[in-house]
Amino acid sequence: MQDEAKPFQDKIVEILNHGSLNLALGLGYRAGLFDIMDAKARPCTVDEICEAAGLNPRYVREWLGVMVCGDIVELVRGDDGPPRFFLPRAHGDVLARRAGSDNLGVYTQEIPLLTACAMESVFQGFLTGAGIPYDQYPAFHDFMAQLGDAKHRQVLVDTFLPSVDEGRVVQALHRGIHVCDLGCAQGVATLLMAQAFPASRFVGIDISAQALDAARSDACEKGLTNVCFEQRDAAELRHPNNLSAHFDYITAFDAIHDQTRPLEALRGIREILKDNGAFSMIDIAAESDIDSNRDHPMGAFLYTVSLMHCMPVGLVDGGVGLGMMWGRQLAEKMLAQAGFGRVSVTKIPNDPFNLHFFCRK
Repeated sequence: MQDEAKPFQDKIVEILNHGSLNLALGLGYRAGLFDIMDAKARPCTVDEICEAAGLNPRYVREWLGVMVCGDIVELVRGDDGPPRFFLPRAHGDVLARRAGSDNLGVYTQEIPLLTACAMESVFQGFLTGAGIPYDQYPAFHDFMAQLGDAKHRQVLVDTFLPSVDEGRVVQALHRGIHVCDLGCAQGVATLLMAQAFPASRFVGIDISAQALDAARSDACEKGLTNVCFEQRDAAELRHPNNLSAHFDYITAFDAIHDQTRPLEALRGIREILKDNGAFSMIDIAAESDIDSNRDHPMGAFLYTVSLMHCMPVGLVDGGVGLGMMWGRQLAEKMLAQAGFGRVSVTKIPNDPFNLHFFCRK
């Protein structure tokens, strides 16, 4: 092998190791192993870990081999007895569920899940250009509910909403207004808002019947009477309908880039807003040009998620297939085309992944 090829060879070896490590991290997160080891807060044998987790020792031992080689878990050997394994506190701060909005462990499930859901369909898309229907991703949608819970539970009510429009939105929510959460999926954010602001009324809108059934069930379990969920195509809301000029405030959390007709969906949002209504579009913090995303700390990861889910879902039925990395410039242009004359773009407290596009009708 040519000497000049060696650095690239080393890079590919590193990618193979890190890709394998991501798969094992996702399995360990799902199995609760990081939470168990984090709670133990001391070196433990395989049997001690498995007894607490209710898992098979042979599988966990092999998994621990990946974690030790990947410098995620420390191997501690004493003078006698079996080896012990330790998750440093600083690693638990990132990988355990207790990390809340700082939880990166939950993201380790994303690529393996998308691979299981759509690898072959995405490959066929390279040949045909066809999209992949939303209902091909049921396991991924359950994951997104977990992700939404990790992101929203500590941040949405206490941090994000108080930052919107210098606190005026929260004041209105406490008084009582009509709110729509567009692209609500399983309703994680919708239900958190409904719990926090009982004087307001909330409508969650999504195209997935399965996701909405889960949202309704959760609302029933929580005894919430100020929230309902409707199955609608956001793009069709642009025509006059029974929700026209109905809402004081509309949210869309990472939902617009998945739309098959995103411009029509944005026009629909404007249609169902009251004349003095406000719209918060939360979407990925990226640029619209690939070259400008070279230095994005998670650019390759986010483009992969887009390739495996967001773009093909957006291509269904001749859709435009925006993809997750549509970027700030295109987002601002489309909001203007939809009729939003006043748009401010700000970073979101404790959320490095997204930007907040705040619009007035």
